[in-house]
Amino acid sequence: MRPSENAGPKIFGIAGWKNSGKTGLAVRLVTELTQRGYRVSTVKHAHHDFDIDKVGADSFRHREAGAHEVTIVSGTRYAIMHELRGAPEPSFPDILARLAPCDLVLIEGYKREPIPKIEARRLEAQNREPLAPTDPYIVAIAADHPVEDSGLTVFDLDDTQAIADFIERITGLAKRPG
Repeated sequence: MRPSENAGPKIFGIAGWKNSGKTGLAVRLVTELTQRGYRVSTVKHAHHDFDIDKVGADSFRHREAGAHEVTIVSGTRYAIMHELRGAPEPSFPDILARLAPCDLVLIEGYKREPIPKIEARRLEAQNREPLAPTDPYIVAIAADHPVEDSGLTVFDLDDTQAIADFIERITGLAKRPG
């Protein structure tokens, strides 16, 4: 067994305000990094109530009836929905512990977690206040406009390949043989 197999996955985040381009960047990075041969998982933090289930579906009815967890399984995928039912939101480490083994966990949101991350910035964002000056874990910026006086590496928000190269270097990702 190689020593890196016990180390767990590499973790890298994408932080930014609403409409800053986080999701688009995350999707492009997942595509790029999986094409490079990595197994990538993602975690997205939502600051609002959300539902991935359709009203009237069997799994929705199970949750509405009070099930603590509902698992849907098919020959294509499975999903586990866990209802908090008033319990506190699970911690970031608790969520990471539930993931299957992978090479990289790409985090969208969780802008206050102490993980290396890139700040996404777009002129169309609801809030354009920079996060980097107050977050020592932001290691680069990806923006759709010129950024000056940051002291950090700055990428064009759409330069997915260069950002993926940067993530490989920062996290020490190494392709699995075969």
